Amino acid sequence: MQKMTPRSIRDVLHAALAAALMLLAAPVLAALEWPQAIDAPEGTITVYQPQPERLDGNMLSGRAAVQLDIEGQAEPVFGVMWFTARIDTDRDADTAFVRDLKVDHVTWPDSKDAGEQRFTAIIEGAVPENGFEISMERLAASLATAEVVQKSLEDLNTEPPQIVFREELAVLLPIDGKPRLSEIEGSPYERVMNAPMAVACKKGGTPCWLASGTFWYEARGPLGPWSPTASPPADLERMMPEPEATEGAPAAPPAIVVATEPTELIATDGAPKWTPLTGGELLYVENTESPWLRELATGNMYLLLSGRWYRSKSQQGPWTFVKPDELPASFARIPPASDIGGLRTSVAGTPEADEAVRDAAIPQTTAIKRSEASLTVEYDGAPKFEKIKGTEVAYAVNTGAQVLEIGGRYYAVDSGVWFVAEKATGPWAVAVEVPEDKIAEIPHSAPVYNTTHVHVYESTPEIVYVGYTPGYMWSFPYYGVPVYGTGWRYPPYYGRWYYPRPPTWGFNVGYNPWTGWTFGLSWSNGFFSFGMSWGGGYGGAYRPWGCCGGWYGGGYRGPVVINTGDINIGNNVNIGNRTEISNRIGNNPQIGNRLQDSRQNIYNRPENRTRNADRTAAARDLKTARPATGRANNVYADRSGEVARRDGDRWQTRENGAWKDAAPAQTPATRPVSRPNQPATRPAARPSQPAPRPATRPASRPSINTRDLNRSHSARQMGHSREMARPMPRGGAPRRR
Repeated sequence: MQKMTPRSIRDVLHAALAAALMLLAAPVLAALEWPQAIDAPEGTITVYQPQPERLDGNMLSGRAAVQLDIEGQAEPVFGVMWFTARIDTDRDADTAFVRDLKVDHVTWPDSKDAGEQRFTAIIEGAVPENGFEISMERLAASLATAEVVQKSLEDLNTEPPQIVFREELAVLLPIDGKPRLSEIEGSPYERVMNAPMAVACKKGGTPCWLASGTFWYEARGPLGPWSPTASPPADLERMMPEPEATEGAPAAPPAIVVATEPTELIATDGAPKWTPLTGGELLYVENTESPWLRELATGNMYLLLSGRWYRSKSQQGPWTFVKPDELPASFARIPPASDIGGLRTSVAGTPEADEAVRDAAIPQTTAIKRSEASLTVEYDGAPKFEKIKGTEVAYAVNTGAQVLEIGGRYYAVDSGVWFVAEKATGPWAVAVEVPEDKIAEIPHSAPVYNTTHVHVYESTPEIVYVGYTPGYMWSFPYYGVPVYGTGWRYPPYYGRWYYPRPPTWGFNVGYNPWTGWTFGLSWSNGFFSFGMSWGGGYGGAYRPWGCCGGWYGGGYRGPVVINTGDINIGNNVNIGNRTEISNRIGNNPQIGNRLQDSRQNIYNRPENRTRNADRTAAARDLKTARPATGRANNVYADRSGEVARRDGDRWQTRENGAWKDAAPAQTPATRPVSRPNQPATRPAARPSQPAPRPATRPASRPSINTRDLNRSHSARQMGHSREMARPMPRGGAPRRR
C-alpha cells in the first residue's frame, strides 16, 4: 500500500490561488467560436449560439437562430430551429459537445415564398449529422434563461454544529466519536484511526503525539490537552515523510482544539477586529479565516459554515439557520471587489450565486468502455446490509464502497459509474440501466444519498454513457446558493477497518468560484500532510500507519485547500474576488503545475482513464460543425419564432429580406406551435413535420419580446467573457477555433 506524499496546506492553498492568478495572467485564448456552420448539399447552414429552454440530466432542449445560404440564391434565409440534444461535458477542457441533435420544429419568418418545407428538409437532413462544441462557460451562462430540472432538497439538515470561538491561532482536531486506536505494525505505537491528522500513542494509550508538517505536539491522551514539543520520539519522527516547504507558516505552533462531535472552530488572531463595509451597513471580522459578519441595524451576527448562514445576537448563541434568500438586503450590496466579495456566492439572488447554481446543474459526463471497466469490492468479513427506512433500498455498511441492494440485485457506484451484480461480492459489470425510481427515494439522512446524483444516460453494445452532478460530491443548490454536505451525521463503521462517512462540519469548507468547494483547517499549515485521501463520494478506510486514508471529500472541480494561513476569505486575499486578486498575489512558478489537479473531474483521474471511451467513438463519428468565420454571434431566436439581431443597443428583425428596427411586443410573445413532449430516448427515424404557416403574411412589422431577448443577450455576453478569462486547458493545448 502506498504512503501518501506530505503536502503542506500552504502549498495546496497556492494551487487555488494559482487558479485565480492564471485566469488573469494567462494569454488570451481563442474562443470556441460561434456561430458555427455546417455544409449541406444545397448550401451552407449557419447555426447561431443556442438559447437553452430546458436541461434535464444530459438532455438539453432549446432553440437557435439559423441562417440558410442556398447556392444560386442571392439573399440568405433566416429561421428559428427548436431542438432536443444530448450533451457530453469535460470540465478539464471546459467544453461541452452537443450531439444527437433532433430538430423538433422550424419556422421561417424571413421566407417570401412557399419554400419553407424545402428549407426545413435541408435543416432536418444536415443538422443532426453534426455535433457542436461549446465552452462550459457559455453553456452555464446561457442556462440563465432556461428551466433546469433539479431535485428538491427540503430535508437537508440545517441544525448548527457546535461552534467554538478562540482568540488565538488554533486548529481543530476532529475525532469521529470516541478515539479508536489501531496498532502500527513493527512499532511500539498505536494510531488514532478515526482522526484526519497523524495522531500516535504509546501502546496503552499514553502518552500521545500529534504531527503536523511543521510542529509536534504531546498529550497524555488523544483528547488532549495538547502542548507543543520540540522532542518527539526519534523512532516515531523517522516514520514521517520529510515535510515539504512551509513558507509563511505561523511562527509559533497554533493551539489544538479537540472535538468528538460535529464542530466548527472560529479562531481569531487575537481579539476580533471588526471592520466596516458597504457604507456602514455591515461589519466583518478581518483577523479570522471564517466569514463572520455583523449587521449594524439589528446587531445580529452571521457566520457562514459549509455554505450555510447562521445568525445570533452574540457569540454564545444560540445560533439559528437563515435561508440564503432571507438574508438582510445589505448582504447583496457587498462590493464584489471587497475583501469579502467572495461571500456573494452564498447570497441568493446575486449574479455570483446564480452562476454557481447554474453551473451545478450541468452534469460531468463520460463514455465508459464496457470491456475495460471493472470493480472489486472488499468487505470487512461477510457483506452486511442495512435497510434505508421508507425505501426498498439497503446499503452495505462494512465496506468503503457504495453498494446497494434493490430487489435482490446489487448495484455499486465507483467514481461516478454504476455497476451491477447478482451477488454482493460480484462479479461486477457496468450497468446499462439502474432502478432510478427506487434510488431516487434515498433520503439525505442516508450516507449513500449522493448516489442519487449518478446516472446512466444511454448505452450501446460497447459503450455506456454516464454522468454525475455535484450532488455526488456532496455539493447541492439550496435556496439559490451552493451548500456543502447534507448536514446529517452518518455513523462510521468500525471493525477490522474503519470506514468513515462524509462529514459536513469540521473542515472549514468554503466555496470559491474558480475551483468549487475547498477544505482547510484554520491555520492548519501541514496538518493534512499524513494519512489523508480525497476522492469522489466516500470510500477508503483507515488502515495501518501511513496508508490509504479515508476522510473523503473534494469539490466538484477537484479538491483544493483554501482559507488557510494568512490568505483567507476574510483577510488579506479573497479567492472569490476576480477583479483584485492579480494585484494582491505574486506569480509563483512552483504553483503552476499544481493547478492541473485543481480542476480535474473524477472520470479523468489517472486511475480511471483506461475505462473511458475515445471521444470520437463516444460522439458516434459525428461531424463537428466549423466556425462561421467572419460572422458576428449577434442573431437570436425569439420565443415567438421571429429572428432578431442585436445592433449596438437596438434590436432588429427581418423585413423584406433586410434588417429593420424591431417593434417590441407589449406582452410576452408566444410560440405559434406548441412543442411536443420529448421521449427519453431518441427514435430511430423521424418523419418530416413541416411547420404550419398562415396563408398570408401579416402586413404589420413583426414584434419580439425584447425583455426576453435582452436576458439572452446578457447571458451570451457573460459566457463569452468568462470563456476568454479561463486559463489554458489541461495539457496546455489551445482551444480550437
